[in-house]
Order: sequence, then C-alpha cells, then structure tokens
Amino acid sequence: MSLSTLKNRRERGFFDGQFLIAMPGMADSNFSRTVIYICAHSDAGAMGFIINRSQELTFTDVLLHLDIIKDDDAIVLPPNARDLQIQTGGPVESGRGFVLHSDDYLCDSSIPVSDDISMTATLDIIRAISNGNGPKRATMMLGYAGWGAGQLEAEIANNGWLNCAANEELIFDASLDDKYERALAGMGISAAMLSAEAGHA
Repeated sequence: MSLSTLKNRRERGFFDGQFLIAMPGMADSNFSRTVIYICAHSDAGAMGFIINRSQELTFTDVLLHLDIIKDDDAIVLPPNARDLQIQTGGPVESGRGFVLHSDDYLCDSSIPVSDDISMTATLDIIRAISNGNGPKRATMMLGYAGWGAGQLEAEIANNGWLNCAANEELIFDASLDDKYERALAGMGISAAMLSAEAGHA
C-alpha cells in the first residue's frame, strides 16, 4: 500500500490499529523480532511502522539537516524535541520521515490512524515539535513497511506474524530493547515459549 492510498482510504480495514509481532521463523531479516503498528489495511494492501528498531540519527540531526535550526540553536530546543526518538520504520522509502503522534496536534496533512493516534509526514510537524508546539506524544520513523494486495493476509496465514490490538503506551515507549518481549507478554506469550515451539507441528 502506498501513502497516497492511505490518504484516500474511505474506511478502516481489519488490521488497522493492530500490532503485528514477528514469529521466530521470520525469514526476512528486515522484520526479524519486530513489532509493527499497522496504520492502514484494505484490499489494496497494508502499511505500518516498525516500533522497536532504533536509528543512529537524533531529532537534532534531522533539524540541522533540514536547515530548520542552526548549530547554536540545538542547545535551546524544548526537552520533548531534544528527546524525540528516531526509529527505523521499515524498508520502504527509508529516507522519508513520518511522525506518529497523539491527536492533540493536527494539520492539513495529518492522517488519523486510530481514534487517538495520527500520522503526519510533512515539515509542519517537525517545525512544531522543534518550537514546542507539537503533539504531547510523538515518535519519528524513517521509512515504513508495506504489503501489496493479499500479501499480509498470506504471511499471517503462513504463521509469519501474530496480531493483536495495539497498545498506545508501547507505541510511544522509548525503551526499544525489550519491546518485542513486552508486546508478546501483552498477549500472554513469552518469546522463549515461541522459540521452543517454532518448527514443530
């Protein structure tokens, strides 16, 4: 699914607002031990963001690269801008930034994902965060995960993913190292239990 399809969708799909949790047998290294927040799902495909892969870039790096601030301005950034986490959202359009955020900030280009979470992919939100007028909760992703028509359904049917309702706290939680285990724990499953059962009929 492309970003333009997401903007033009009429209604929410079955997997919208759900987590995908990679099974131990996931062959694609892009998605090994990932938790993905699905933003859109329809007959045309699906789109989401990995929420547990860090990026070396900082938000200050992004602001400097985009010429929104100068070097001297970095020390006076609001705390929520200095601390904003940058994550690897997925392998598609990996140089493009997307901000998942609470719905207390909206601009013309914001796309509602759930009742409480929106996604904005323009400079408006970057500037708003940098001057302290952004959303209360946010995380920035570089790239996204995308599936063509029927692809995600086939991967789930082939035991590639577990799916469950998304947990907003987990989406914005800055502790990434154990997010995979915590997402599984939310389903009452331990990673060790999955590993032990993987590959057995």
